[in-house]
Amino acid sequence: MADGLVIIPTFNEIENIEAIIRTVFDLKKDFHVLIVDDNSPDGTADNVKTLQAEFPNRLFLEVRKEKSGLGTAYIHGFKWALDKGYDYIFEMDADFSHRPADLLRLHRACLNDADVAVGSRYKKGVNVVNWPLFRILLSYGASFYVKLITGMKVHDPTAGFVCYRRKVLEEIDLDRVRFIGYAFQIEMKYRAYLKGFKIEEVSIIFTDRIHGKSKMNSKIVKEAVFGVITMKLRSTFFRKSF
Repeated sequence: MADGLVIIPTFNEIENIEAIIRTVFDLKKDFHVLIVDDNSPDGTADNVKTLQAEFPNRLFLEVRKEKSGLGTAYIHGFKWALDKGYDYIFEMDADFSHRPADLLRLHRACLNDADVAVGSRYKKGVNVVNWPLFRILLSYGASFYVKLITGMKVHDPTAGFVCYRRKVLEEIDLDRVRFIGYAFQIEMKYRAYLKGFKIEEVSIIFTDRIHGKSKMNSKIVKEAVFGVITMKLRSTFFRKSF
């Protein structure tokens, strides 16, 4: 059995899903892939089911009843991964904004003593391709804001390309994670930080999606802006329940 599971949450990713799965399976390391699909109306899950016949015991699919948010999709995947016994659990987008080849670098970082390896857009400058200026400023500004509020020395706390060692997910109470949008990424890193786990950033190049539509919206931005302060206050004054 492979020791690493790549979790890819999907909603209407029919244009990307087959290519991303095949690219991961073409890597030199044997990764398993779990697709957590939120009942995509475009047939994403049906495409995955077809591919499962080609990749038995390597490609897995969990279909949820409705679109319920990125965070809950990953929590579902984390619990599944822990139950199946994987040692390294990865988060990755379906749209090739994260290069599958960089999974090897994240895995290597965790092999070399990191507890959490973050594929960082901002460790060495700004390594983002095809984003408009306002999107870069929003993301970079959010990262600075999160560092200021939380005290984490992570250049890219909103990053969604991550490798967790099993023990990190075992020690974080996944049922207490509250955020469901992109702020989920901040909360997971913050909880790992409070537990004293070693977080290491691996510099990557992030390329905006070519196919499909971004899931970013104003509700997600508001959750990140106001939720970070709430999270900090809860962790400070209600540490035991946090």
